[in-house]
Amino acid sequence: MSRRFGAARLGREALMVLVACAFIFPFYVFFTVSMKTQAEVASNPLGLPTTLNLDNFATAWDRGDLGEAYLNSIIVVALSVLILVGFGSMAAYTLARRLSRLSTVAYLVFLVGLMIPLQLGMVPLYQFMNSANLLGTWTALILFEAGHQLPFTIFLYAGFIRALPREYEEAARVDGAGPVTMFRRIVFPLLRPITGTVVILTGITTWNDFLTPLLYVGGSSQQTLPVAIYAFRGEFATDWGVLFAGMAIAIIPLLIVYFFLQKYFIIGFASGIKG
Repeated sequence: MSRRFGAARLGREALMVLVACAFIFPFYVFFTVSMKTQAEVASNPLGLPTTLNLDNFATAWDRGDLGEAYLNSIIVVALSVLILVGFGSMAAYTLARRLSRLSTVAYLVFLVGLMIPLQLGMVPLYQFMNSANLLGTWTALILFEAGHQLPFTIFLYAGFIRALPREYEEAARVDGAGPVTMFRRIVFPLLRPITGTVVILTGITTWNDFLTPLLYVGGSSQQTLPVAIYAFRGEFATDWGVLFAGMAIAIIPLLIVYFFLQKYFIIGFASGIKG
């Protein structure tokens, strides 16, 4: 029995090591290529770099004007996430607590938004942004990202709110608190775990979005990081070291944010599934 248990456990651990290697390998290729010269990438793409060529990062930063693109991405992500957290939490609270036919229908309408392919709205949305003179501005991106991810945000918040006890709200109502005060002082602080999940998921999606910024702000001074990095790709030749260095610069904020919010991300998802 002990041998069989030992062999089974060893097999599971070996399998987990292989899975971990499968996940780590792309990061290994990603960071090693970013520190190689073009000649070294062509001759030894998977090997370790002979020298740490950090010039790729400086070249990517200067050539792509990544400082301005960084600022554009931060503004778009921050304002989009702020709108999603504010409107999404309030809308989800109303839909989750008011048990009426109207609120049920409204919630189902938002859920339908999760099933509609984004590609169906690309042409009419582009025409709307063009007619409203919003092309080449942050406003177009913020409106799109907030509207596109609002159904998913409401879905996450509503599932979490349904799992919250009503006693706190009833006690605040007895003390004379109105709906706005009750939500701001009682309910919203309890939504901290799922808010962390919303911030991470919507922030990453907005930060990594490429197609929408390419359509709305491509070629302008308002372009975001993915569009700026895409310019490193040449028609006939591509400096892969500089391209990968630019992508490495772009993912650093995501790693930092996830490192500080991972606790809320896990708690929020677990609570939402339980609810």
